[in-house]
Amino acid sequence: PVPTISWRKVNGHNPSKARLRKSQAVLEIPNVQLEDAGMYECKAENSRGRNVFRGQLQVYTYPHWVEKLNDTQLDSGDQLRWECKATGKPRPTYRWLKNGVPLWPQSRIEMVNGVLMIHNVNLSDAGMYQCLAENKYGTIYASAELKILASAPSFPLNQMRKTIIITKGQEVVIECKPQASPKPTITWKKGDKPLRESKR
Repeated sequence: PVPTISWRKVNGHNPSKARLRKSQAVLEIPNVQLEDAGMYECKAENSRGRNVFRGQLQVYTYPHWVEKLNDTQLDSGDQLRWECKATGKPRPTYRWLKNGVPLWPQSRIEMVNGVLMIHNVNLSDAGMYQCLAENKYGTIYASAELKILASAPSFPLNQMRKTIIITKGQEVVIECKPQASPKPTITWKKGDKPLRESKR
């Protein structure tokens, strides 16, 4: 006799959006998502017996950004750390470009699992960077600009006062605040002699 057909998802519930057609012989899952993946079982039975067929549904997805890059400004000598994060199935792999040219690991440049690190940046590192996340279904791009600040020390806004009058026995504070990139080293002199730290 004509069998009765039933479907079930092994180790889970049938998707709520699933539909059965043609006397339950056809299982339809519209708008398939990752969570719909799994083993499905079709069971057919009549008065003479029953038979079961199992099939694996695998769901693959295009890469999708979870975390993108942001334009960054760094002082010369700083460390850059950029991270790209994408989801997808199969899991995406990452590549980096600088000004459209592939970037490779070097003495100062590390690239691991979507993380780009450049140690001790200098003006040569400035430019447009791209992170590519790709699997066999597609490639997505994220872009950001790296600007490197480099300037000699100057005192345009924080000039030291030419004369400071103070009462004997009081404390005096003299500030030296230059603008500079990278951060400068600062030394003090009294007259022509280097000033050394003491109790006072």
